[in-house]
Amino acid sequence: MSTQTISGPALGQKAVAGDRRSLSRLLSFILLGTLGLTMLLSLGWGAADQTDVLAALTGTGSVRDQIIVWDIRMPRMLTGVLVGAALAVSGAVMQGLFRNPLADPGLVGVSAGAGFGAVAAIVLGGYLPVAVIALVGHYLVPFAAFFGSWATTLLLYGIATRGGRTSVATMLLAGIALGALTGALTGLIVYYATDDQLRDLTFWGMGSVAGASWAKFTASAPLIILTLIAAPFLARALNALALGEAAASHLGIDVQKMKRIAILTVAGSVGASVAVTGGIGFVGIVVPHLLRLVQGPDHRGLLVNAALLGAMTLLLADAISRSVIAPAELPIGIVTAALGGPFFLWILLKNRNLVEM
Repeated sequence: MSTQTISGPALGQKAVAGDRRSLSRLLSFILLGTLGLTMLLSLGWGAADQTDVLAALTGTGSVRDQIIVWDIRMPRMLTGVLVGAALAVSGAVMQGLFRNPLADPGLVGVSAGAGFGAVAAIVLGGYLPVAVIALVGHYLVPFAAFFGSWATTLLLYGIATRGGRTSVATMLLAGIALGALTGALTGLIVYYATDDQLRDLTFWGMGSVAGASWAKFTASAPLIILTLIAAPFLARALNALALGEAAASHLGIDVQKMKRIAILTVAGSVGASVAVTGGIGFVGIVVPHLLRLVQGPDHRGLLVNAALLGAMTLLLADAISRSVIAPAELPIGIVTAALGGPFFLWILLKNRNLVEM
C-alpha cells in the first residue's frame, strides 16, 4: 500500500516532466519553422515594392532585386535575427542567474554600460593612433561595447553580492544607479561629438537595424554567435541554481565559475548587440517570461527557444517599425518599448513579493 502511495506521485511527476520536455521540443520545431517564414517575409518587406525575393536569392532575378535583397535587406534581416536571439538569451540567463523574472540586461544597467563603451568608441575612436585603428578596424565599436557591458556587469554583481548571497533588491537598485551613471558619462562624451556624429548617435540610441550592413554584421556576428553557442551549456547549472546556491553546490555545480561564465556570456551578447543596433529594450524580459508560461522553467529548452522566439520577435518589431509611418521608419526601440512596457508592468504586479524590501 505504501509502495503504491509513493510510486503514484513519482510516476505522475515524471510524466509531467516528460510532457514538458516534449512540449518544449514541439515548440522548438514550431518556432524554427515560423522563424524561417518570418525571415523570408522580412526579405520581401521594404520600401521597394514588387521585389522578387526568391529569384534574387537564387541568382535569377534582376540586378536591382539582387542589390536590394543581398546588399540591403539580407544584412538587416540577419542582424535582427542575431540581436533578437542574443537579447532574449541574455535575459533568460540573467533571470536564471539572479532567480528573478524581473532581471534583464537593460533594467540592471548592462545595456547602458555597453552603450557607453560604444559611444566612447564612436566619438573618441578618432583620437586613437592610426596603427591601432587600422589593426582593430570595424571591431573597435563591438569590442568597446563588450568591455563596457562586461565591466558594468561585474561591478553590479560585486555590489549585489555579500557573503556569497546575491540580493535581488540591491541588484535592481544598483542597476538603476549604474545605468544613471553610465548615462551621464555617455552624455558627457556626446557633448563633444560633431554634428554628424550627434545625428547618428541620437537615432542609434533609440535602437534600429536600419543601418545594418555586411561590415557591421561581420564585426559583431562572431561574438554573438560564440555566446549563443555557449549559453545552452549553462542550462544544467541554471536549473540547479534555481534550488539555491547551496543545493547547486551539493549537486556538483561550481557556482562561482558558472556565475563568471554567465556574466561573460551576457556581457558579450549585450555588448555586441548594442554596438550594432543601439539600445533595444524589453526583448530580454518579455520573451523568456512568455516561454516559461508555456513550457516551464527548464533552461534546457528555454534557452534554445528563447533564441528562436527572440529572433522572430525582433524581426516582427522591425516590420512594424517600417510600416507605422511608411515610407519613413520608427526606431525599433520605440516599438519594443511600447509593446514590452505594459507587459513588464504586468510581470511586476504579478511578482510584487520578489521586489519588496
